[in-house]
Amino acid sequence: MVTILPRAPTQVERFYPETDGEPLAESDFQREPLTYAVSALRRYFEGRPDVYVSGNLFIYYLEGVPACVVAPDVFVVFGVGNHDRAIYQVWEEGKAPDLVIEITSKKTRRKDEREKPRTYARLKVKEYFQYDPTGEYLVPALKGRRLDARGRYRPIAGRWLSGEVLALKSQVLGLELRLEEGRLRLFDPSEERYLLTYREAEEARQKAEARIRELEAEVARLRGGRRGRTV
Repeated sequence: MVTILPRAPTQVERFYPETDGEPLAESDFQREPLTYAVSALRRYFEGRPDVYVSGNLFIYYLEGVPACVVAPDVFVVFGVGNHDRAIYQVWEEGKAPDLVIEITSKKTRRKDEREKPRTYARLKVKEYFQYDPTGEYLVPALKGRRLDARGRYRPIAGRWLSGEVLALKSQVLGLELRLEEGRLRLFDPSEERYLLTYREAEEARQKAEARIRELEAEVARLRGGRRGRTV
């Protein structure tokens, strides 16, 4: 019997770990919007080889100091290669993310509100959004900040739409982040449509095809009935 030994980590992997052993999200409340945002944004930018979308990935921002690390729930970087990574090293890529979304929870709310904005401002992250899926820690449950010319975050003014939908404009993405019935959704104002994940898009396609088949069957039935009456 051949014994397969685990692959020894490389020097880089030992120095800059890919994981800290903690779960990716505390609960479904945090996991679901995280998964939605990453998948929807990846689908939206899939034709752009210079846009990288990821989430819960370690971002090391000071070479030689592995303690200088953050792991945003969702982030988008323009001007870097669109390919999978084990970790993201700012000095190798040439820049930090342009946008970050943090899914706030009881465990992370203090860091999301105080510590992370300071780090992201130093890294020149242009826009920083927070979303609270439970509605217990943020009022309103969606808020955003944008970096000004002095390198300080300023609140992004939201607008309330009909049906009590809160919309925040992202200049970085050219999209709106919307809070609708407590849920985070991404909206494309130029196309007037919500962004879908790959799974949602496939489900929509299947429903559309099923509806077409139903209509074709109804047309065939009506035509058959007409022929029967003329005999």
